[in-house]
Amino acid sequence: MLKSKRGKWLNMFVVLMSVVLVMSACGNGNSSNQGASPSAEPSQTASNDTGNGGEATQPKLKVVTSFYPLYYLASEIGGEHVEVVNLIAAGVEPHDWTPKSKDLSTASNAQLLLYHGAGLELWIDQFQKGLSKDSKVVTKEMSAGIALISGEGHDHDHDGDDHDHDHDSDDHDHDAEEGHSHSHDIDPHTWVSPKSSIILAENVKTSLIETDPVHEDYYNERFETLKNELVQLDQKYTEVLEKAPQKNLVVSHQAFGYLARDYGLTQTAIMGLSPDAEPRAQDILKIAKFVKENGVKYIFFEELVSDRLAKTLASEAGVETMVLNPLEGLTKEQEKSGATYLTLMESNLQNLTKALQ
Repeated sequence: MLKSKRGKWLNMFVVLMSVVLVMSACGNGNSSNQGASPSAEPSQTASNDTGNGGEATQPKLKVVTSFYPLYYLASEIGGEHVEVVNLIAAGVEPHDWTPKSKDLSTASNAQLLLYHGAGLELWIDQFQKGLSKDSKVVTKEMSAGIALISGEGHDHDHDGDDHDHDHDSDDHDHDAEEGHSHSHDIDPHTWVSPKSSIILAENVKTSLIETDPVHEDYYNERFETLKNELVQLDQKYTEVLEKAPQKNLVVSHQAFGYLARDYGLTQTAIMGLSPDAEPRAQDILKIAKFVKENGVKYIFFEELVSDRLAKTLASEAGVETMVLNPLEGLTKEQEKSGATYLTLMESNLQNLTKALQ
């Protein structure tokens, strides 16, 4: 009899615990699912960034740029509505760079490809031919509208027409492509002058709006902010360099023609438009004589190229060396430290102020 009663109570206890467990599981179902979903928080964040009507955010405009200055401008103007990829990695000298198959794939999947033009990217014609046939990427040249300087230092108008380049191979990897020196007819280094950078920025803005007109107001607003910063930079360069007693700029690489033209300086370069061009011994001696006769105190060199020749000339002339950044790309250290076009241009002005006393 006692065993029978104990069995009944045991059965009732088991049934009761089963009911409690079922009710507990039902009550906690929602919170359990939220905790297990890794996408719950990101989805909520994305939904907060909605347009009118609470619809999901549109995909970002995919933009590919050929080198750092255009990457900076596109990122600053495009803001949260663009995804910008720069083809040339930090620490790589643009004159030594050639595109690979992965670069063609990246550009083919983008909506907008921005390149400088004016003879900087000698690979651009073959690159465009190598894009996938179903690619819808729009290609834009950003130096259009800038009065360009010839290799001999003379200005001429630039209407944005394509320049003819010789290419030795149709291989999409371009590993064997020759001819990385610039065209002898044009100096492409427009971006080292704030005056030219304002035009480049406007061309970038226009290209973004034409490709993504939905965000026209946003791009215009961010462009005006950036333009104001570039105008202020231009004013600083004008005020400081007008007062500089020394107007002779002696550099390792002939990359500062636009800076010299726009701010009343005279550029003397050890090497030509391409930084890997080797000068003759008599050229070094001639420039050393110029340095001594004109009271030049510093020879400028750049960080992405060897400073050997600049130091050789400085030693010959009995002067010092200093960095003047042509801003063709960032070093890995500059990228990690958060350096930008604007901060590097400020540093350039500080070095110019010291060197041109």
